[in-house]
Amino acid sequence: MKFLKPKFWDKTEITFFAILLFPISVFLKLLNFLRYWISKKHSFAIPVICVGNIYIGGTGKTPFCIELYSILKKINKNPAFIRKKYKSFHDEITLLKQVGSIYESSKRIDALKNAIKNKIDVAILDDGFQDFSLKKDLSIICFNEKQWIGNGFTIPSGPMREGLSSLVRANFIIINGKKNINIENKILEKNKSIKIFYTKFKALNADEFKNKKAVCFAGIGNPGNFYDLLKENNVNIVEQIDFPDHYNYSITELENLVNKAKENNVILLTTEKDYLRVDKIYRENIKYLKIKTEIENENLFVEEVKKFI
Repeated sequence: MKFLKPKFWDKTEITFFAILLFPISVFLKLLNFLRYWISKKHSFAIPVICVGNIYIGGTGKTPFCIELYSILKKINKNPAFIRKKYKSFHDEITLLKQVGSIYESSKRIDALKNAIKNKIDVAILDDGFQDFSLKKDLSIICFNEKQWIGNGFTIPSGPMREGLSSLVRANFIIINGKKNINIENKILEKNKSIKIFYTKFKALNADEFKNKKAVCFAGIGNPGNFYDLLKENNVNIVEQIDFPDHYNYSITELENLVNKAKENNVILLTTEKDYLRVDKIYRENIKYLKIKTEIENENLFVEEVKKFI
């Protein structure tokens, strides 16, 4: 989904637009409820680990999937990524393909069946928490501590695909950011048995940009988190430019960005996802920040995962 997230979605107070759109949110919630109850659930011969979200975009789901893949390989599993095929999400697909096998189809069921035929023994379902046709052995939901649930409303009144009550279907919660007891308590109110883990992003190539001036741009769910990470690593941001999530940059826009950096005699810096959406002829003029997800209490996390596979 390509969109520039409305600012009122992340406001803690109730706004006029949230109220105006609320009837549509109620209707969509009802449809989702009906889908859950009428969907035929399919089981599979291999464990299915779903990594999803209920806050739309910017929860660190893709880098977490990559880290999970690495963990599964270390414990001698043969995992693969399973995705529903979307033409507009080629950046995420390219990123995952650099790590391991990926199976796509217009229906996740077909992608899973194909993976099983090719001797895959653990499926990492990248997204799909709201796909009720699949039985998941382990459901992991990702949040970002800074945005949390925004205004708490579901689309289009707010940024939520589902309400917090949906966490009864989840096993683990991943919170990217600092420890937050208030958030933990709200999660545990909905599911007392759920396991909560924290992650943080490590910038792998930050030294290349340390103390340098940069024009930065991003077309991701929460670009502010990207800029904050740059600042934490002593990058001097001259200007920051936001684009819609999963944005496809035009030639004119790329030329303007490159020229802006040259005029200011600074580097042009973006995310790895955005870099993969940039036309190759412009990539030599653009740098990207490479990140890795680090899981706190990783040994405990691995032991908990083993219980489901």
